[in-house]
Amino acid sequence: MGTVREWARGAVVVGLIAVSGSGWFGQPGVIAQVREGAIAAPALSGDVARGRYLVERVAMCGECHSARNDAGDIVPDTRLQGGAMPASVPWPADWPLQVPRIAGLPGYSDLEALRVLTEGAIKRNGTRARAPMPRFRMSVADASDVIAFLRSQ
Repeated sequence: MGTVREWARGAVVVGLIAVSGSGWFGQPGVIAQVREGAIAAPALSGDVARGRYLVERVAMCGECHSARNDAGDIVPDTRLQGGAMPASVPWPADWPLQVPRIAGLPGYSDLEALRVLTEGAIKRNGTRARAPMPRFRMSVADASDVIAFLRSQ
């Protein structure tokens, strides 16, 4: 259970996002509003333990973002370190079928990572991540927890 201060901080961030629009209802998303100066960048302070639960038990990120051995089992030391895509795609692929490392979120600011998780897998350059990357629409609180956990890896 968090302190009253943590709860209040979370309520303010969630309220700010709810009032300003999250991109789900035709409103500009969080990233666009921050870039336009309409809102200040939210300060993310997630719960690492809850983020671990979301990454490992709900979103199952390690299923794709980890290397596998010849038997198809995840190699433990490679969890969340990226590797070859564990499934083939049913269309001609003209790009390397590699999934990126997400442990530590290298190359992503907190705001960019928040965008990936809350606005439907939009990459740093503004394009959508390729399938089979899920189009997450996490709440800011859930995304903050996931980011906190991935930064700790």
